Formats: sequence, C-alpha cells, structure tokens
Amino acid sequence: MTLDADACFRALATHDARFDGRFYVGVSTTGIYCRPVCNVRTPRRENCRFFGSAAAAEARGFRPCLRCRPELAPGHAAIDASSRLAQGAVDLIESGVMDEGGAARLAERVGVSDRHLRRVFDAEFGVSPVEYAQTHRLLLAKRLLTDTSLPVTDVALASGFSSVRRFNALFRERYRMAPVQLRRRAAGASSDGLDFELAYRPPYDFDALLGFLRDRAVAGIESADETSYSRTLAIRRGAQLHTGRVTVRHRARRRALAVRLSPSLARVVPAVLGKVRHAFDLAADPGEIGAALGSLASASPGLRVPGTFDGFELAVRAIVGQQVSVKAARTLLGRLVAAHGAAIEAPDAGTARLFPAAAAMAALAPAELARIGLVASRARAVHALASAVDAGALSLEPGADVEATMRALTALPGIGDWTASYVAMRALRWPDAFLAGDLVVKRELGAATAARAEAASVAWRPWRAYAVMHLWRRA
Repeated sequence: MTLDADACFRALATHDARFDGRFYVGVSTTGIYCRPVCNVRTPRRENCRFFGSAAAAEARGFRPCLRCRPELAPGHAAIDASSRLAQGAVDLIESGVMDEGGAARLAERVGVSDRHLRRVFDAEFGVSPVEYAQTHRLLLAKRLLTDTSLPVTDVALASGFSSVRRFNALFRERYRMAPVQLRRRAAGASSDGLDFELAYRPPYDFDALLGFLRDRAVAGIESADETSYSRTLAIRRGAQLHTGRVTVRHRARRRALAVRLSPSLARVVPAVLGKVRHAFDLAADPGEIGAALGSLASASPGLRVPGTFDGFELAVRAIVGQQVSVKAARTLLGRLVAAHGAAIEAPDAGTARLFPAAAAMAALAPAELARIGLVASRARAVHALASAVDAGALSLEPGADVEATMRALTALPGIGDWTASYVAMRALRWPDAFLAGDLVVKRELGAATAARAEAASVAWRPWRAYAVMHLWRRA
C-alpha cells in the first residue's frame, strides 16, 4: 500500500475519523504506533512513520498505543481483485484458519499459491500473511486482557496461541510487558458475557440497518427491538462446535457498536467479531461511497448494506423469500428453524435454536422441506443449495470469487440472477452487486427493463450495492 506521508500527517493533525483504520502512525521517539484519531499531542512530523496496517508497524518494532488502542480501528472495504483477495484472506485469518493449517492452508482456502498470496499481502499490508496473523493474535489477546475477565490461559487459547508459554514470551518481546501487567477488568464487564466495541467511520445509520434486520428477524434464532439485535450462532473450530448468542447495540457517542457474546463463545471470539463486522457493514467508508453516489446518498449518507452472519443462511432466506412478502418469508423460515434447527441452551427462550446447517438440510428429501409450506420448486432449490455447500462445491462467505460463485448459484435449480446478485450483495459483501431486475430498482430508475436499469447504474460503480439500498429506502 502506497501512502502519501504529507496527507497522512494532515489527517493525523486534525484527527480525521475518515482515515481511522486506513493507516497507522509510528512515533520514533516513543516506539509507539497510533490510530490517526488518537487524542494525544500530535508528534513532530519528522518523528512520524506511516504504515498501511498494524502488522507493518509492529514488524518495524513499534508497539500499540494503550490509549487509542489500534485493535479497535475499523477495517476497510475491498473493491479490486487484489484487495478482495487480501481481505478475504484476512477474514479467514480472523476466523482462525491459520491456527489450524498455517499459511499453506490459508492460500488453499483463497484459491491461490502460497507465493502469490505473500506477494498480494506485501503489496496490500506491507507484511507476510504469517506476520499479519501474529499481530492479529497479539492484538486480540491485548483486547481480551483489557476488555474481559477471562483468565490469561483462556486469553492465550482464544487468541490462537498453541501454548501459554509461547503467548507470554511473544507478548513480552513485542509489547515489552507481561500479559498480567495489562490485565484489568473493563467498566461494564460482567461474568455473564464478553463485552467488546467495534468502531465504524461516521456517519452510520444504525436505525435503518437495525430496522432492516428487525423486519426480517426469524423466530427462534433472532430478536430485535428499537435499540438492539440479538441472535444465536454456531462456529466450528476443529472438531468442536461452539454455540451461543450475540447481542449488538449502538454507542453513537463512541462511534462504535457494543457487542456482547455468551461466555460459551470465548474460544471463538475473533470469528464472532468478524461476523458482526460483516453483518453490520463496519468497514464501509461513507465519504468514498457518497462521492460516487452523489445526490442519491444525500438523504442518508450513513446508510449501510446489511450483511449476514452466515452465507448459507442468507442464501436460503433469499430462496424462501422469492415471490412472497417479507412477512410470509419470516413465517416459512420460522417453521424451518422450528422443524430442523438444533436446540441450544440460551437464557432467552426466544433465541434457543440454531439455523439448520447445510449438512442437516442436505440430508433431508425436498419433500420434507416442502412440509413447512414451501412450494416444490423452492424446496428443490433449497435442497440443491444445501447439497452444494455441504459438498464443498460452493462457498458463500466474504472473499469468495464473486463471478464464479454467481455462476455456480445460477446453475442450481430455482436460482436466478436476482437471487445470485442478492447473495453477492449481502453474503459475499460485494459492494458493486446490483439487482438490475428488481422491480423497485427499475421503478425508481424509470427503467422498463433490467438492461436499462443496468445501464443507468454505471455511474455508481463500484458502490452499486449501496445504490440499491438507497433506491429501496427512497421507495
């Protein structure tokens, strides 16, 4: 990543939140690196070094600021192929892939050679995948030590370290202190949950995103009110399935989301937080998007694209929702969860099941799926989707090849261009996904055909997914 040092220093001097997470500044006189929004006295220009990632700063010997906490900085959306490849690999690192198989496994998951992935990572972040993963583990451990009351041993394991001895040694080497020196109980932390904050770049229209999720909340796995969203989820780590609940609220003054996890999710904290970031579109840059959309975005410049906690679940929702109202789709999905979703222990009886896994649905006959009220063609489509995902022939997670995934989706029975584009928009997190055939989109654009809507959308590239959200909201 090429950085303009003068532009970076101007952003640092003004504490410009638009650049939070886009670069970090290392101060040679202190050996510490900060976010551009850090509220300490601005260092002298000649003492500043600028880095495109926290990992690059740490690789040059800088340690993280305890005040602005670089581990809390928002991420950034990927547009071009190389950036998407790098960000897809980062998503996998954050979900723990390298804890299980190293760099070779990571390269295999993103579909490139180990050597090519190293080149892309160096260009995007200034470090190798291994160095990036190491910094990620350390920053996560720092966060867990600061924000939770987890024992140090649990912090080490949750952060991806194979041994407490290795964790202690690397922490001391990199941060020049022992983990116990950072240990403190954060304000508001409690024994019945793990509390975190995830930052975003303002403005952020949380009410609109929450309303979108609330209207589509499925009984048994989700609940939402005027201020919060809560759901169950399951994450597999090795042979063990970790299940629990996540609740999200808005902290507008802190420009962050407050996230609470069940204690049962302690070993998979990075994966859960990654899913929250995607579901609530925290990597978006409203300034960059607004510049591309112009007047279309002026009424709600903080509007985001709702993501999902699970790509397979989102694709099933899209199929079930074909040609029926949102309310009817919720009813059908609620029946699906009640009939086939695994029950888990939860303090809230309203969120006591998991969405059915692909393997479970693939094992059912289409006729069994149809019993919840699905028409036969949609039951066959859901079954075909579940079978493809269960077999590993289809990945519906952020970072997957968009064009290849959309082709694979439309090759399945009962899945057309609209559904494939909707999955690309919300599950694959493709910011340029555009639902040209959507009736509301065509009406708002005054386009009689999908081809004309597509032509009218060209000026909004590469942020057409956000244009769709604005068109829907305008309607």
